[in-house]
Amino acid sequence: MAKLSTEELLESFKEMTLIELSEFVKEFEETFNVTAAAPVAVAGAAPAAGGGDAAAVEEQSEFDVVLESAGDKKIQVIKEVRTLTSLGLKEAKDLVDGAPKPVLEGVDKDAAEKAKEALEGAGATVTLK
Repeated sequence: MAKLSTEELLESFKEMTLIELSEFVKEFEETFNVTAAAPVAVAGAAPAAGGGDAAAVEEQSEFDVVLESAGDKKIQVIKEVRTLTSLGLKEAKDLVDGAPKPVLEGVDKDAAEKAKEALEGAGATVTLK
């Protein structure tokens, strides 16, 4: 197999859906016995570094997916949270139990919409901010 450059890998990742990328990260972690840094923490720090008022005037390009409530199907919602993030079972359960809480922060509109659909499909109440 030919070795891919960093640019080629990034282009491949850009074509993946959020769920496909999450599954890739899980496989990568299992294959190499490592843990990836939580993308929520990294994405959450980026908006804080920018100018607050200037960003508010522009069209919103980053969204937070906030879990308002788990609904009747709590187990399915926990599974969906684990799929969307790199959280473990306990962390995902704590997030769902502590609703309202952000599941994803600073993601683009498409990723936020897909995450919202997936969580609502599992029975959760979700808002985008």
